[in-house]
Amino acid sequence: MDEQITGKRFLAVTVLNVLITVVEIIGGLVSGSLALLSDAFHNLGDSFSIVLGYFAQTIANKPETSKRTYGYRRAEILAAMVNATFLVIVSVFLIIEAVKRLQQPTHINGEIMLLVAVIGLVANLLSAILLYAGSHSNLNVKATYLHVLSDALSSFAVIIGGVILSFVNITWLDPVLTIAVAAYIAYEAWPVIKQTVTILMESAPKLDYKGIEQDLIQIDGVTAVHHVHAWMIDEKRIIFSAHLNCHDMKLSDVEKIYQQVDKLLNEKYGICHVTIQAEYHRGKDEEFFDTNVDEENLIK
Repeated sequence: MDEQITGKRFLAVTVLNVLITVVEIIGGLVSGSLALLSDAFHNLGDSFSIVLGYFAQTIANKPETSKRTYGYRRAEILAAMVNATFLVIVSVFLIIEAVKRLQQPTHINGEIMLLVAVIGLVANLLSAILLYAGSHSNLNVKATYLHVLSDALSSFAVIIGGVILSFVNITWLDPVLTIAVAAYIAYEAWPVIKQTVTILMESAPKLDYKGIEQDLIQIDGVTAVHHVHAWMIDEKRIIFSAHLNCHDMKLSDVEKIYQQVDKLLNEKYGICHVTIQAEYHRGKDEEFFDTNVDEENLIK
């Protein structure tokens, strides 16, 4: 199945989330369930997030231009960060409200809570199925998928609470369920935030740099490697640049080395874009990474 999620699927998921929101707001007000109202506002945010994710995907597919030489792929990274950050903020808000409810418990109508939660679970599961295809290969879709999946989990938790409250009036159950679901949502969203920040800060991707250095030096004609930089445009595309010290040779022979470097870095390390500067003696004594900063002292 295509990694890109179609506009029709995004539209279907958005419509489902809007319908769930309306039903859960009504059900939450009638039943008095904080967990149900929390899930309703969560779904309302999801509708915005899904639309944002769709437009980000559309923008990301635009071709490179003279103003955006790497294209617009980071639009999806920005959308993923916004979506995941929103999830964490919502989770904190839900926990605060749940703690207040623990201090001032209210009666919950378990039957209404159960019925509405079942409707929400079915709709959220349908949405998750529609988004599942692209959730493993795209951070933007993954963030949107996590929104929907967390809603499904929330609905399932509310169902359990509704079943119990239909028979026993446990005043603390509804806010405790809310806290548990909110904590899970934040737990799932945090890694997405960390990864998007890593990409936007152009941090070095996790590569075997020592292995890269050894492999490049093994290429016939290469004597040293320095001034290395590596960063990511999105979660799949790694950019790499380096200076190679080579034997004194013709430019046509240097091009053959370039071809070997491109093939090596692409096939063995998954690097999609390589920029190499060939040099004879200049910079030969420089370090592999071009930095004069003591990173440990900088962190301290």
